[in-house]
Amino acid sequence: MYSFLLVIIYLSFISLGLPDSLLGSAWPVMYRQLNVPMSYAGIITMIIAGGTIVSSLMSNTLTKKIGAGAVTAASVFMTAAALFGFSSSSSFLMLCIWAVPYGLGSGAVDAALNNYVALYYAPRHMSWLHCFWGIGASVSPYIMSFCLIRGLGWQKGYFSVGTVQTILTAILVLSLPMWKKRSSVGTDEHTESKSLTLFGVLKIDGIIFILLTFFGYCALETTTGLWASSYLTNFRGVAPQISAQFASLFHIGITFGRFLCGFVSEKIGDKLLIRIGIITIIAGINMVALPFETNNTALAGLIIIGLGCAPVYPSIIHATPFNFGKENSQAIIGIQMACAYMGSTFMPPVFGMIARNISVGLYPVYLMIFALIMIIMSEKMNKKLNIR
Repeated sequence: MYSFLLVIIYLSFISLGLPDSLLGSAWPVMYRQLNVPMSYAGIITMIIAGGTIVSSLMSNTLTKKIGAGAVTAASVFMTAAALFGFSSSSSFLMLCIWAVPYGLGSGAVDAALNNYVALYYAPRHMSWLHCFWGIGASVSPYIMSFCLIRGLGWQKGYFSVGTVQTILTAILVLSLPMWKKRSSVGTDEHTESKSLTLFGVLKIDGIIFILLTFFGYCALETTTGLWASSYLTNFRGVAPQISAQFASLFHIGITFGRFLCGFVSEKIGDKLLIRIGIITIIAGINMVALPFETNNTALAGLIIIGLGCAPVYPSIIHATPFNFGKENSQAIIGIQMACAYMGSTFMPPVFGMIARNISVGLYPVYLMIFALIMIIMSEKMNKKLNIR
């Protein structure tokens, strides 16, 4: 039963990743057919992000009322409905409307699943859980590409992924009794989560530091992936094909790194993994910035940044019940997710403005700012909570 539920949770995180990269892979075709500017993709992603932030903040209340399993099933159902809505849309306005449940479905399940695994499973499963998100995010562009190459249209791509989400919803509904049974097992796991408000969470010692760490991490990860190709091509003079390949290797580095971290996380521990990850990120950024005539160091630096990113996100989440109490973890993880989405939504466009008005060469400087925020804030939290 324990193992089967874990499989269900892994499948749930695949479903969380599936919708995330669909828009990017389909938009070059979509905006032409919808007769809107290419930049309008930003409007849709902002609506999705807004819904995700709202549902992340509501996750504690929802999970407390109906349970993590029900929240997960309902959230996957919402994303499935939104994907079917996208598949039947013939106007940009309809896409914007369906983007609302698209985002609302993502935030609550992200927070609920992360908290559930942090409470009831070993650290290795948190790392591998986020590997499975990467699998979902990697598979959906191939589904969309297949539909576009075969002339089936982007609508069929969304319909196909929506069908997969519907099947996952059915599996989750059937698995609901297992979630309740698992939550009631053990003497120290039956911890009643507190219904904390946002202001109540912010009063907890050390919480501001970890929220800023999380904000900095997600700002760095998203900015690195989004602007790597532009920096390498426009500032370093790397051929576009090569820069695109190494930008993708940054994401592969994250996924592969999380797979490896699963084998060592219990021996090393969350705190040390976070430190190692941030130090590795800083080393990678320095490699990207070095003004060598050869670009090999900068290209390798991107992969190093990805490997450094690998343990940070899962380790921060997994350490939350230990650092702040199991009774507070659901509320805190929901707010951590909201901070994560704010960092990944708003900070990459800020660098876009810097690149346009000043220079894309400031890319490593911009990344270093967030890396320093991460190391300073995480160490401040350790000192505040007396974590050794």
